[in-house]
Amino acid sequence: MATSTDVLSRSSSEVILDLRKLLAARFPQPFTLSRTRLATGVLPLDEAIGGGLLKSSITELSSPRVSAGSALLVYALLQNAQRAGYFLALVDGRDSFDPQPLGNQCLRNLLWVRCTKALEAVKAADLLLRDGNFPLVVLDLVLNPFEELSKIPQTSWYRLQRLVETAPSAFLVLTRRSIISGAQFKLSLDNGWKLTDLGQDHLTARLKIIVTRVQGGREAIAGGS
Repeated sequence: MATSTDVLSRSSSEVILDLRKLLAARFPQPFTLSRTRLATGVLPLDEAIGGGLLKSSITELSSPRVSAGSALLVYALLQNAQRAGYFLALVDGRDSFDPQPLGNQCLRNLLWVRCTKALEAVKAADLLLRDGNFPLVVLDLVLNPFEELSKIPQTSWYRLQRLVETAPSAFLVLTRRSIISGAQFKLSLDNGWKLTDLGQDHLTARLKIIVTRVQGGREAIAGGS
């Protein structure tokens, strides 16, 4: 069953404290780093960045178009987590995730942190990366207004970058437009789904993911494999 932390009626400090207690109770043993990359099971994503999300680094994936498929991507990541037997932490920056399309089996592998403000979500991601128990942490800020995102200090992103460098986790940040200067990979989701597309099969395989920047150049993709 998915675990959610609701920040609608409590202060951020209370929520973070509750989340820290929850993590200590449910995930007492730190996750062990076994590979450099985490295969996501999403073929277009894995192929674009050399075999999977690079651990101990930030990958930013922007969705400049409306209905580009970021929700579809999150579903696919969670389904892969269930198949591979690990936990995925989703920090939902706008409390927009809809678990209905997924069965309870997938939701057992999900820690869902429900936020309403971008800064709250960044603080929650900070805590999850410090915890070190999650192979994949996803911070979804796609629906947060850009005016809200622009108020996040660059020092916050720098701190997350320093945290993830020592964590055995892949950190994927979903945004509407690129905002993280220190991201190892900057990707763009170039789809524009229509209503008629939604009933078709194999949409995940049709995701168009473009690499817009890699720190260290293309050799960094090959070198991380």
